[in-house]
Amino acid sequence: MDVLIDKETDSLIICDWLNRRVVRWSRRSGTTQEEILIDNVNPYGLAMDDQRYLYISAYEKHEVRRYQIGDKNGTLVAGGNGKGNGLNQLNESRYLFVDQQQTAYVSDNWNHRVMKWNKGAKEGVVVAGGQGEGDALTQLDHPNGLFVDTLGTIYVADFLNHRVMRWPKGAKQGTVIVGGNGQGAGANQFNGPIGLSFDRQGNLYVVDSNNARVQRFSIE
Repeated sequence: MDVLIDKETDSLIICDWLNRRVVRWSRRSGTTQEEILIDNVNPYGLAMDDQRYLYISAYEKHEVRRYQIGDKNGTLVAGGNGKGNGLNQLNESRYLFVDQQQTAYVSDNWNHRVMKWNKGAKEGVVVAGGQGEGDALTQLDHPNGLFVDTLGTIYVADFLNHRVMRWPKGAKQGTVIVGGNGQGAGANQFNGPIGLSFDRQGNLYVVDSNNARVQRFSIE
């Protein structure tokens, strides 16, 4: 369900979801052999930190683990205490973002919240949503893709609200930056936004899953 580019090895690292594994494919020409990095896992989201640790969200286990490349077991980073809505629990961990301090942000899908887990923490902090399923500015509805900027502002693909939300660090509610105009295929609409990213010019790219398209937006 997720993919990242490992620039150091010029390869793609891919969540091979249905085969329950994470694989690496070289982008060098003439290479057709995949390398299985981790198997017997149910991966959904991927992230890599500056030290090249790989983070994988295992949604059926409601946890996130950190791996050194070549390590098959990993270290628990978030969740791992069964399905639930406690601060030390997750309910279908989906997408991830990891910052320079190795802080992990997790879209906690069925708890309708984004959780922040500092390195070594035994429980997380709710940083977006967490007020039940809904479309108020304090709420999310099955959040998915995440991005966190250097100021700690969180951008989240609010899947069933068909919008992208921005939550400043410490805010109790977010703002709608794109979408939020109902489910649809218009230029200002989404039908299940699932992933997002920014380029170096600050343009926002959104994977609009059920419209089978990627949209680009210029954000103020």
